Amino acid sequence: MKRIKRRSQTKEVNQSKYIRPAKQEIRRTEKAGGGFVDKLQAYRDQHAHALFSSLGRLIAEPFTSTMTIAVLAIAISLASGFYLLLINFQQLTSNLETSAQISLFLKDNVSDARAVKFADSIRQNPGIKEVKLISREQGLAEFKTYSGFGAAITALENNPLPIVIQVTPENTLEEKQGLEKLLQGFQQSVEVDIAQMDMQWVERLQSIMVVARRGAALLNLMLGLAVLFITGNTIRLELHNRRDEVVIAKLVGATDSFIQRPFLYSGFWIGFFSGVTAWFIVTMLMLVLRQPVEALSGLYQGDFHLLFFSFADTITLIIISSILAISGSWATLSYQLRHTKIE
Repeated sequence: MKRIKRRSQTKEVNQSKYIRPAKQEIRRTEKAGGGFVDKLQAYRDQHAHALFSSLGRLIAEPFTSTMTIAVLAIAISLASGFYLLLINFQQLTSNLETSAQISLFLKDNVSDARAVKFADSIRQNPGIKEVKLISREQGLAEFKTYSGFGAAITALENNPLPIVIQVTPENTLEEKQGLEKLLQGFQQSVEVDIAQMDMQWVERLQSIMVVARRGAALLNLMLGLAVLFITGNTIRLELHNRRDEVVIAKLVGATDSFIQRPFLYSGFWIGFFSGVTAWFIVTMLMLVLRQPVEALSGLYQGDFHLLFFSFADTITLIIISSILAISGSWATLSYQLRHTKIE
């Protein structure tokens, strides 16, 4: 009998904790009916109470909250980590764009002055990133240095090498059709004898980037749905544990928005802490990989540095994780409250 009395007393206390704010909402609404400022203050107080009371409930159940946040943080860190990996891969491929050049071999009758004017006209094209002119003398010097036939070249009376213009287009990894049109335009120029570019190499690199971006989008979509479902299920369990409070709150006249408010703020806190934890996980992983990656880059005479989350990326990550958690909570609450019967 004592246990039954204790349980009933505990239940009455929990119910009174929910009934009291509901009655206060009705009184504040009636009292604030006269002025806009009073309504705004009442609205602010209600949200502040729901915000901090939901945080208190999470702190009161540390094990359950930690497990939920940990699972969500792992899912979010996978999505954000793959996004960061894609950014670093794009940084690496941007360094490879210089090898995707269009080489223009000018005709023998083109003089140096005419070649300089032609190079200047190419620079006026907004789709061109860089233009480099290699004269006959420069080409001959490089050929002697790297070919190993310096003595044979010196025996020649005339320089057989043409003037070469190396053109680096913008966005060589994204616009294949634009590159083809640009190459055809150079081929039709009067000064150009041969215009060549390794289009197959560019096409392969473009395909890799397309696959990586679509893979990142699909992974982010799947993990975003996972965050929605996990948060929704967590809020559903909490709503089930507090079902009696919800029923009593409805009986005393509380609106659905008032009942949903603390649960939505619980979802917000879960998403917020999950986003922050995911940021720490990804940052720690990048710090672990930073030294070996840069050491590997140095072995290949490169200057590659891993990119971390910027301030804007960090804020976006936390906002997205919070919105996903709130959305999952709202969807679950809307369905559950419609099917909650008052007996």
